[in-house]
Amino acid sequence: MNPNLKEKLNKYELENQIIYTGFSNFDEAENFSIAENGKLAEIAFKNGNDNPAISDEAGLVEHKNHFAAYAGPEYKFIHSGDPQFQEFASHLMEKESDLKRESPEEKYFAPGNTQMEEDPVIVLKNGEIESVTSRERAKYLKHAKVYQIGVILNN
Repeated sequence: MNPNLKEKLNKYELENQIIYTGFSNFDEAENFSIAENGKLAEIAFKNGNDNPAISDEAGLVEHKNHFAAYAGPEYKFIHSGDPQFQEFASHLMEKESDLKRESPEEKYFAPGNTQMEEDPVIVLKNGEIESVTSRERAKYLKHAKVYQIGVILNN
C-alpha cells in the first residue's frame, strides 16, 4: 500500500468510526480496507453538504465502483475513471473555448487550474457538456447526491 495514501484521502471522524473517502479506484479502497482492517462501504453526500452517511443506494460496493453522482434525469456525471470519460475529454479538447480564447485543454485540464488537479468529472446536461469539475466540488453542484467508495474503521 502507498504510504502517502492516507494523506491524500478525506477523513471524517464520527462518534465511534473513522471514514476515509477519496480513493482513486475501487481496488485502492479494497486494498486500504484490508491493510487497515476496515470495512468497505458506500458513503453518500446529499443536500449539498459534506456530511457523510453510509448508504447502498448507488450500489458501489456491489458493482465494484468508486464514484457516482445523481442530480436528476437531465444531468450525468462522468468521472475520470469512467470508460466514457476519454471520449468526452477528447471532444472537449477539439472544441474551442469561448472564454478568453483558451483551448478547453488549457481551461479545464491545465496544471494551474486547482479544481482539476485530481479527479476530474465532466458534467453533462441533456447529453451536452456543461462543465468540468472535481469529485469534491460535485457534492455542491445541482443539488447532487454524490456517492464514493469509502473505508470505515472503528475508532
